[in-house]
Amino acid sequence: MTPVSKDFAPPLKLIAPFFKWGVIFYLLSMLALLFFEPSFVYQQMDIAGWLHLFLLGFVMMVIFGAMAQLIPVVLEVGHVVVDVYYVILPLLGIGATMMVVGFWLAPALLSYGGMLVLVAMVIFAFENMATLKKSKLDNLTVSTVKWSNGYLLLGILTGFFIALGFAGSVNIDVALMLKAHVYAVLGGYVLLTIMGLSLTLIPMFSLAHGFDETAIKRAFRLVIVAVAVVFLGALVGMEWLMTMGYLIAFSGVGFYIWQIYIIASLTVRKELDIWAKSMIFAFGSLIFSMMTGVVFLLTNSLTMLHTTVWFFVIGFISSMITGHLYKIVPFLVWFERFAPLVGKEKVPMLHEMYNKEGAKMMFNFTVAGVILGGFGLLFESDILFKAGGSFLFAGAIFLYIGMNKMLAYGE
Repeated sequence: MTPVSKDFAPPLKLIAPFFKWGVIFYLLSMLALLFFEPSFVYQQMDIAGWLHLFLLGFVMMVIFGAMAQLIPVVLEVGHVVVDVYYVILPLLGIGATMMVVGFWLAPALLSYGGMLVLVAMVIFAFENMATLKKSKLDNLTVSTVKWSNGYLLLGILTGFFIALGFAGSVNIDVALMLKAHVYAVLGGYVLLTIMGLSLTLIPMFSLAHGFDETAIKRAFRLVIVAVAVVFLGALVGMEWLMTMGYLIAFSGVGFYIWQIYIIASLTVRKELDIWAKSMIFAFGSLIFSMMTGVVFLLTNSLTMLHTTVWFFVIGFISSMITGHLYKIVPFLVWFERFAPLVGKEKVPMLHEMYNKEGAKMMFNFTVAGVILGGFGLLFESDILFKAGGSFLFAGAIFLYIGMNKMLAYGE
């Protein structure tokens, strides 16, 4: 397990807004699902708008906040310029909002919103790289941060060119550039970051120690190669090269799942709390998305592609994030407000800092929403998809309420 030091943690007032606004964007993206149909193509402007609302507003916002906290404590060095996160937050939030409005209503705003997001991510990536140079550690987490930040910059640059293409400023093949953009961001940054963070967080929260890391190292290398192959294939328009990249990615994810199974088999903590249930559902969704992904490669079925992306993004990535929020946020609040009181007065336990019934409702609604929505896409059933969206929105409301209570605990 990667060691974690608390000595370099940034203040809660810097981290908390990322989580708070990330959950607000999540709530809005789940609400927006109610206005979509289960039959579509990813080149549609309204679909692109929703994807950026969810991925930039929720996924990136929360990951940036988590990385701001975890990078220094894992690397055991302080941020080079920690105050840049006060700048990154509004740039990312306003930029994401402008891009969504651009996709939905006014294409002219796309390039301006894209520029703000680009600036936010460049600042984030370069500050992370500068912090990495201060550390003397050389482990998997360090390598993950290096590669994921590189792919992040690659993804956002291609995304910016796509925005210019939509606005009519440049002449590019949007369809091919879109594939390169999506894989660089989702596979190169999001997946690699989740792999790196989960190697630290999952063993820490499950109390698993002394496990072999061979599988995750293989997974890490394979995913890096897969993203590069798909990205190159997309740029040059070679479908066979992209298919090869997909297969390499599947094998990499397979090793990652095997690593998580090894960690789970060594866990000391057996309680199925909201975090544990979320992890089980997340990896169940990941396995299911791999199965449907294989069927897509064999059949080239558009509905199967939609189902694969749905269970990967909403089932796996979203559940990984929301589940960890119920661990990370209480810890940050406890460390900021109650750690100095240890030994002087009674302090709360971490599990006491969120409402268990509210968390249970969030999880149940979310699971139902993911499953119904996924099968709504598979069978192009408007009733199933709208039902799934409704359940997901209900779950998002409970998450929003729970986040506010966790952040306000002890004030």
